[in-house]
Formats: sequence, C-alpha cells, structure tokens
Amino acid sequence: MGRGKFKGKPTGRRQFSTPEDILGGSSRPRTFRQKKEEEEEIEEEEEESEEESDEDTERKMKGTQGIIEIDNPNLAKPKNLKAKDIDLEKTTELSRREREEIEKQRAHERYMKMQEQGKTEQAKKDLERLKLIREQRAEAARKREEEKAAKEQKKGEARK
Repeated sequence: MGRGKFKGKPTGRRQFSTPEDILGGSSRPRTFRQKKEEEEEIEEEEEESEEESDEDTERKMKGTQGIIEIDNPNLAKPKNLKAKDIDLEKTTELSRREREEIEKQRAHERYMKMQEQGKTEQAKKDLERLKLIREQRAEAARKREEEKAAKEQKKGEARK
C-alpha cells in the first residue's frame, strides 16, 4: 500500500488517529497526558514543601554554585536606587574609553589655541604663505594702477 507524499524515515512512522481515538478523547497521545499529570503532581509537591520551609534562601544553587564562591557581576542583579538615596558628592570613575576621549578633546583644544597664537609649525607655514600671497596681491594691484595710469597718459597725449 502506498504511503502518499511523505516517505517514512527509519526512525519512525507517521501515525494517524482513527475515528475511535477522536471520539475517545483528546488527540494527544497517552504518554503526553501521563507526563502532564506527573508534572502537575511534582508542582503540587513543590508548592507544599515551599510552604512548609520558610528559610531565607535566595535561590536554589545549581551544580557547583553552592560549593564555589563566584563573583560574577553579570549574575548580580542591579540595585535600583531611588532619587533620594543617590549621593551627589560621590564621583564616579570614568571608563578607559571615556578618559581617552576627554584627553583627546583637551589635546585638540590645546592645539587649536596654539594654532591661533601662531606657535605651531603648521601655523607658521600658513602665516608665511599668507604673507607671500598678500605681497603678490599688492604687487599685482600696483601693476594694475601703473597700467591704468599709463593708459590715461596715452589717452591724454592722444587728445592733444
């Protein structure tokens, strides 16, 4: 007999519920029902045992947690501080990245101040370049003035 679209695997076969199973109860297999009942019983027992023992245990230790003391900051729950409990006078230490960033900004500010005062190498080069450009422009303006004056003089002579 053909099995249809799905071929069986060697680990198990597809099971279809019969009309009697459907009418008989839920579609879950009996093993699921048994496991669920066992879990419910275990939960009830745990609830009873918790009610009986009023010890101040924070949580159950798994594995070697009870034997070995571990100081893992990720395991510790963060403390919620209220606004009235915060100490404003307490200074917090900056992380390495934050310190480096602040130091970098201060160094840049110092460099910019030196640059404005003309004390850095780059500032000296820039000032020299500006001086040369100003001289060239002044010479060019002088030449233009001389050429203009020469043209006017020629026009004056031509009119005579």
